[in-house]
Amino acid sequence: MGNYVLKEMPMGMGKGDSALYPKLQIYSMFDKDKVVKYIHEYSPAFSEGVIRGVLDGLANTIKSVLPMGHSMKIDGLGVFSLSLGFDEDPEDGLTVDDETGEVKQKEKYRHVCAKSINFRVDPKLIDEINKDTTFERDTVGVMRNNKLTSSLEQRKKKALQLIKKQGFITLDEYANENNLSRSSASRELSRLTSDPNSGIKEKGSGSHKVWVAK
Repeated sequence: MGNYVLKEMPMGMGKGDSALYPKLQIYSMFDKDKVVKYIHEYSPAFSEGVIRGVLDGLANTIKSVLPMGHSMKIDGLGVFSLSLGFDEDPEDGLTVDDETGEVKQKEKYRHVCAKSINFRVDPKLIDEINKDTTFERDTVGVMRNNKLTSSLEQRKKKALQLIKKQGFITLDEYANENNLSRSSASRELSRLTSDPNSGIKEKGSGSHKVWVAK
């Protein structure tokens, strides 16, 4: 059984009953060790070492085949494909004309890199979840989107205070501290890191990305 809460959509995104949507209550995250143990309990014929090796092999296969222009389908799970994007900071500099010796400004080059891995779930997996699981509403009321009462500058100062205290701030911490959704927090942090005077820069990538002081 799963629990959910009703959340209010941002202004203008819903009408009537559709302005509310159910959000699953997340109580914990399974790390790799816990996933290995859970699979071993479900399929005890496979040792934890074998399961760990299969998971490592899956990750390495994804890393190897997706950049070559392949998608990867696992029946009962879904389809993986790679998403590309540009680096945040384009390369810049000077170049010298071979014929005239004139120094010129190089055109900015935007380096293409992997940005994310797309995942499209197998519909059969959703059907299996719905067949085996019921969802009940939590006892809390509707979670409403509160309007921001602070400015970007105030939110930045709050983030810098937390960075000074613990050395970094995560996306979830920034969102929770400032009553923002994760998507809004992500956009705001991107805006701050692109500002050379913000005093904040990003470090790491993917789920390991944090924000630190410049």
